[in-house]
Amino acid sequence: SSFVGSTPHRMRRLMAPSPASAFDPTKLDVFFEQYVDEDTQLPLIASIIDRELSEPYSIFTYRYFLNNWPELCFMAIDSSSRECVGVIVCKLEKHREMMRGYVGMLVVDKRARKLKLGSELVSRALAVMQERGADECVLEAETTNEGALRLYQSLGFIRDKALSRYYLSGRDAYRLKLLFPLPPADEVDEASGAPSDAN
Repeated sequence: SSFVGSTPHRMRRLMAPSPASAFDPTKLDVFFEQYVDEDTQLPLIASIIDRELSEPYSIFTYRYFLNNWPELCFMAIDSSSRECVGVIVCKLEKHREMMRGYVGMLVVDKRARKLKLGSELVSRALAVMQERGADECVLEAETTNEGALRLYQSLGFIRDKALSRYYLSGRDAYRLKLLFPLPPADEVDEASGAPSDAN
């Protein structure tokens, strides 16, 4: 998928297993929307993040990101069930002499994985960061989360630092970094090779 401007607003995915769930991944019709409203969107975001991530977050953490950088939050919504099946929450601020983007949270519903929603969400956030003058983007990922590491590396992130016992659980993390400007989309697609099974 392209970083800037060429991705469709709607994505229909037809190849996926069909677990028992509120929505049917084989007929998933997803649209993407930016964060604009706490009353209607924050409960959806908090629900999927609390369900899928091991680290707990308070309402104040969500509001810190969403109120300051709403343009860097994208949601993937299943049009039939209106469930949020993926979300990315980021920020962009000055760090020393650079503008640094940061991916605070990226979650895709387990039932909707292998559909490249993670790649699409990250790509949309990176495009906005680049448009707003970002010099780099960083994030942390668990050292054992091979799917997430493949996803980010396929988008151009490199391992910058190992962080011992970074998470509350005691698990280690890698800090990953991406330098802007982003390469053309066709170069990224060629470099990524086989699709990640965690997207």
